Amino acid sequence: MAEPIRALCDELIKAVNVMMEAESSQTYRLEALKFIEEFKEKSPFCVECGLQLAEKSQTAVVRHFGLQILEHVVKFKWNDMAPQEKLQLKNCTMDLLSNGTHPILLEECHVKDALSRIVVEMIKREWPQHWPDMLKEMEALTAIGDAQTELVMLVLLRLAEDVITFQTLPTQRRRDIQHTLTQNMDSIFNFLLGILQLHVNEYKKLIKLPFSLQAKAHWRVGVATLNTLAGYIDWVALVHITNDNCHLLEIFCLLLSEPELQLEAAECLLIAISRKGKLEERKPFTVLFDEVAMNYILSAAQSSGGIVERRYTFLKRLCQVLCALGFQICSLLGSDIEVQVPVNLDKYMEALFAFTSHPSQFLKSSTQITWGNLFRHEILSKNPVVGQMAIKYLRAARINLLKTGFPSKNDCPGCEFSRVDFDSDEDFNCSFNSFRAQQGEAVRLACKIVPFEAFQIAREWVQYQILLLSVETKTEKGLCSALSLSAVQWDAMTFFTESVFGQLFKILEKEVRPSNEGIELLQMVVNYETRDPLILSCVLTIISTLFPFVTHQPHFLPQVLFKIFPSITFELVEECKGPRTRAVKNVRRHACSSILRICRDYSDFMLPCFDMMYEHAKGLFSNELLLTQMEKCALMEALILVSNQFKDYNKQKAFLKELIAPVTAQWLSEEMRSVLWDPATFLAYVGADQVISDLDTEDQMGINRSQISFCVNTILGVVKRARWPANPEEAKAGSFVVSTTSDGAPIYRNPCAEPLQALLPNLFALIRTQNSLFLPENINRLSKTFSRVYDIMDVEKNFALGIPQPVLDAYDSSAYRNIVERMQGFFSSLYDNCYQVLGNAGPCMQQDFYATEDLAEQIVGSAFIHLDSVPDHRLRPLVHILYIKIFCFNYYTQEEDEAYEENHVTQEVVEEQLLRLVTREVMDLLSKFPLLDSSQGIQMNTPSDELSELGKCLLQSEDIYMTLLAICFNSLSWEDTINCQRSASVLCWTLLKQVLGCNLLPEAVTWLYTSVLKGLQMHGQHEGCNAALTQLALLIYESLRPRYAELRFIMNQIPDIHVEALEQFDQKTIQSTVSKAGEKKKKEQFKRLIAGTVGKPLGQQFKKEVHIRNLPSLFKKPKPTKDMLENTDTACLITLFSSDCDSC
Repeated sequence: MAEPIRALCDELIKAVNVMMEAESSQTYRLEALKFIEEFKEKSPFCVECGLQLAEKSQTAVVRHFGLQILEHVVKFKWNDMAPQEKLQLKNCTMDLLSNGTHPILLEECHVKDALSRIVVEMIKREWPQHWPDMLKEMEALTAIGDAQTELVMLVLLRLAEDVITFQTLPTQRRRDIQHTLTQNMDSIFNFLLGILQLHVNEYKKLIKLPFSLQAKAHWRVGVATLNTLAGYIDWVALVHITNDNCHLLEIFCLLLSEPELQLEAAECLLIAISRKGKLEERKPFTVLFDEVAMNYILSAAQSSGGIVERRYTFLKRLCQVLCALGFQICSLLGSDIEVQVPVNLDKYMEALFAFTSHPSQFLKSSTQITWGNLFRHEILSKNPVVGQMAIKYLRAARINLLKTGFPSKNDCPGCEFSRVDFDSDEDFNCSFNSFRAQQGEAVRLACKIVPFEAFQIAREWVQYQILLLSVETKTEKGLCSALSLSAVQWDAMTFFTESVFGQLFKILEKEVRPSNEGIELLQMVVNYETRDPLILSCVLTIISTLFPFVTHQPHFLPQVLFKIFPSITFELVEECKGPRTRAVKNVRRHACSSILRICRDYSDFMLPCFDMMYEHAKGLFSNELLLTQMEKCALMEALILVSNQFKDYNKQKAFLKELIAPVTAQWLSEEMRSVLWDPATFLAYVGADQVISDLDTEDQMGINRSQISFCVNTILGVVKRARWPANPEEAKAGSFVVSTTSDGAPIYRNPCAEPLQALLPNLFALIRTQNSLFLPENINRLSKTFSRVYDIMDVEKNFALGIPQPVLDAYDSSAYRNIVERMQGFFSSLYDNCYQVLGNAGPCMQQDFYATEDLAEQIVGSAFIHLDSVPDHRLRPLVHILYIKIFCFNYYTQEEDEAYEENHVTQEVVEEQLLRLVTREVMDLLSKFPLLDSSQGIQMNTPSDELSELGKCLLQSEDIYMTLLAICFNSLSWEDTINCQRSASVLCWTLLKQVLGCNLLPEAVTWLYTSVLKGLQMHGQHEGCNAALTQLALLIYESLRPRYAELRFIMNQIPDIHVEALEQFDQKTIQSTVSKAGEKKKKEQFKRLIAGTVGKPLGQQFKKEVHIRNLPSLFKKPKPTKDMLENTDTACLITLFSSDCDSC
């Protein structure tokens, strides 16, 4: 027998070498793999060969393969082995643990791991029932040597991972093993702590000796023990961690000073402190605020070190430890648990601040949420230590907000760390933006604690930046680039100033604000002159931020406006004959936004300056070359916002008529009417049917497109901004109230309604024309140059795919787009804006809009026409804005498989993601707004039984209501878990319940129930979806099974269904005999019945099944209770003293 096995082993060794050698051809490698797999599946000599290949005399690769064979035997053949064979394999494995490995420093890690996996697989099948002494045998192995101790640690760690973390075994076996582990946890922890202390002490003694291999061996065991502890700390009872006044945590803190063990110790500490649980169980964690522990933590946090990977990883873990500790103290303080503010809170905050001021962007970012929690805490925020640290934090924020440290650069110490944490500048930029938002929130919270100190810090920074001489390197034009030092400093200072002053104006009463200093600062900013567009944008932001100080001294208002207005027409001398750069465009837009923001927030304060603003705007409007159409619209919106303070209906209406008179004349002209009403004329008017050979040539039809856009944008600005007075008395006095409702509420009229009503017919015509553009005959009218102008914009595509925008270092580059890009942008923005107008017209014009003649027919004939041709990305504005958007959904559910031939794969991904987004938005609208009664407090997984008024109205139309039902139940099997869970938990039952009393067709009932089961097949592996779908299926079955036997027929077709259990459940359902007390049991029974419908994840569908048999239960079944006094017979006394009652 030995000779055939030896020969077989030689063949296996050859096959393994062929697979592992880089020179092997693909054919030979596949043949070797096939031979090995057939051997593992069919050979009766797996154990013998595995043991022989695992001998120490073999190479590491061969030994690892031999151990894999043994693991395969245990996983897939254990149930078929005789008890004697199992015992023999177990003994051989234990022998391998004892003397089958090389010394600890020489043995390969993957060999140790493979050997430990075999032991764990046997434990999962036999312990504790058939292997009660397993723990004692493991403990005995540690007495042999360091290598065996490390292997025992690996076994215990993998056992915890398989049983608790990954749960890779049946429920009963998992319960048996977990129960036994829990019972023995005291001894296990004592054992692990003993091993740790022994080897750490030996390591400390020997590490002082030069070239001590034995010290490295003890270090290796210490690391393995700490890793094993980390696998248990995550789930054991907290009492095991906090025993003996948190002795375990103190050991971890002491190990923070050991460079070779500090990383593993920090990871254990992090897992322990991050534990959730009852507050009284977590109270002992405050021991880490004691003097000794906090000194070790502070020392480790403040110790310097270069960019060494292990050291840097340790700092990350220690930072997380401090953040977790902050979470614990914030949870405990102020709760019912008596906990005092830690004495060493200052040292804790110094340690946390050490990471906040670290060059690493990752470490700085990791602390921000914790600072926010500390500054927000009701008790801690009033502590003087926290107040002092808030000042220190604000000063540090001035450095942290500087966008420096890009991995591609070397201009600061953080760059080196960024190269470790980020793959590209784009990744860094995305992370920094998130960090800046978190820091802004922390700065605002710090301002609440020390408002006046924050004011002074922000004031000093603004003053310093204004007075600072610009000495940094500039571009060839003498201007800053986006990442030049001056621009970065101004950008950071602007953000800080916004965060500080925005909060101060909220928390400080007008009387206590430092208004004089604020006005002085604003005066300094207004007087500052610069021609650099990037810095000028920051100046405009600061002026808008400081504007509330102007309300203290109204005479200063004209000076502020005269500073902003020139920026609306800002130009660089060099640009007179060329296209504007992005930075210049941003300045002009920024100035318009500043005016808009001021007029929106301080419209009553701006009213005295209205005439001056209007005259200035008219002067700008008169010169076509000064402003773009968008800038004109922005100024018009600002004027409308101030005009809302006229509080005189006739005066405001006259102003609006005058303001939009040029737009009205152009919009209602015969030429424009012919363009808007005919798709062919429209395409010719905008130039989309022209062939352009040079894309950079002058755009002859651009003026036509800008006229259409200007008209639509002006209408949109009016419907968004024109309003009646908020005060009912002022509205009534100004003639804005036309009537009252039955309950006495006023009915208002908008002064813009009359001017806008005349413009609506052409707007509906434009919307209809735009939908018609996607018809084949109109697509054919597009020239070859513009054949792709209906495609999704790159910005929208990146948003749909979750691709972040690139770092913007192109402020000095031209914002010029070629004619195709401009045409594409025109169609996209025009489509969006038309629906924005339509969506805002109702809230703006009120009854005047709904009184429009044939309104319903006009909407259906424009917004809902040709939707089967409209692409998904064009439907999103319709979904977002119109309340009646629910009717359009059935048109685009069939478009999932369409893709363009060019860039097929990428385009298919984009279209699928867009379809997912559109459908998700529709389902979100159905669940949250139009159909369900929001007064019922609808929450996820809590279906409402009530419909809104709109829902009740739709219930009257069978076609519409059935369409809604079809949409909701269809969505259960779409490839989108969010849609599925929302529909199953909120929509489906609410809609179906309204028609349960109707005479539903059997085919409809069958389809509804099958749709739910299809959803389980698609999404059942996800816990949230499974719960929602199971509940929905049970509700349908209970409600409809008594009348529809077809449901029983469907249940019979479920794979692996238990027929007898189904029969019992079915009878109970028909007879409705289940009490409320048995509801939970009923749900569990039903869940087991339909378990066969739950599909497997793709990664599990082709995986070979591992079968682990249950062993005799560790839990005794309770004896049936008997009522010993149920009669007065003398037999009662006999029963009471029977043998069955001996244990009583």
